[in-house]
Amino acid sequence: MFEVLQQQARAQGLALRAPPPEPTTCCGRGCNGCVWEGYLDAAEYWRQEALLQIDPVNFE
Repeated sequence: MFEVLQQQARAQGLALRAPPPEPTTCCGRGCNGCVWEGYLDAAEYWRQEALLQIDPVNFE
């Protein structure tokens, strides 16, 4: 997803901020509040922000 949106932005002459880095501290025990939950929230926020920059007409 990150690469596709970055390619679309580059094709339009836009530069997106870097996507969130994947967590490296997951213990793998399925903890409540796992670092992956925060990562997925950050990734979705990044995606929404990227879509608004790439094609703002569809979000008005």
